[in-house]
Amino acid sequence: MNGQQAQQIEKEAQMSPTNDKLTEMYDMQTKLDHRITTERGIAKTTDEWVVGLTIAMESEIDEIRREVSWKWWKNPKPIDQEALQGEVIDMWHFLLSLSRTVGLTPNDIHRIYMEKNAENHARQSGISEKDGYSLCQK
Repeated sequence: MNGQQAQQIEKEAQMSPTNDKLTEMYDMQTKLDHRITTERGIAKTTDEWVVGLTIAMESEIDEIRREVSWKWWKNPKPIDQEALQGEVIDMWHFLLSLSRTVGLTPNDIHRIYMEKNAENHARQSGISEKDGYSLCQK
């Protein structure tokens, strides 16, 4: 990624109304995390938080999976869209907490996501400098 692309991504990140919503969610999660740790007297190291939050996220992934018919050996069941969406939102809670734990701000999340998304498109277009994404077989 060149400097001009990075500047454009940063400009878009600052102008995005989505970032305001992300900031609102991030702030709400900060307050919830503070309440939980204060009221329950929880003190963990960064390592302990990362492990705990990723385990919680793994549990949420399992709950998401249970809301859909993924077992090919069973009769399909109707999807409860509201329950499925609720489980995805539970995952967002933990993802926001994990983002805070590793030092990502809403602006960091947006900026880095935009950069990574541009890189992923470059990879799919075969123009990435990263090995393994060339469109021509060698």
